Amino acid sequence: MMQTLRALRKQRGLTMKQLGEAIGAAESTISQYETGKRKPDYKTLIKLAEYLGVSTDYLLRGEGEDRPAPSDADIKFALFGDRETDDALLEEVKAFARFAKERKENGKTGGTV
Repeated sequence: MMQTLRALRKQRGLTMKQLGEAIGAAESTISQYETGKRKPDYKTLIKLAEYLGVSTDYLLRGEGEDRPAPSDADIKFALFGDRETDDALLEEVKAFARFAKERKENGKTGGTV
C-alpha cells in the first residue's frame, strides 16, 4: 500500500497535507501510511480510495486497474436518469464541477458562487 498511496498522491499533484485535509487526517498520518509505520482503518481506507478515485483493492494491493473516469454517458445518467439532455447542459455541469474543485483546492469555500 505504501508505494501505491505515494504514487497516486503524486500523480494527482497532491501534497501530504492536501490529501490529509481532504480525508480528515493529519499530514503526519499520511506520512506514516506512506512509510508503512501505520495502516489506515477501514473507514479511512475507503475515504482514501474514494478521494483518489481507485478501488480499495487497488489501493491495498496495487493490483488491477485504477478506476477509470466516468464517461459522459455515466455522468448524464447519474444526474438526469433516463431524461433526455443535451450536451450543452452536460458541459455546463462539468464546468461547474471544475470550478467547485478549484475553489476547494484554493481554500475558498462557502459564500455565494
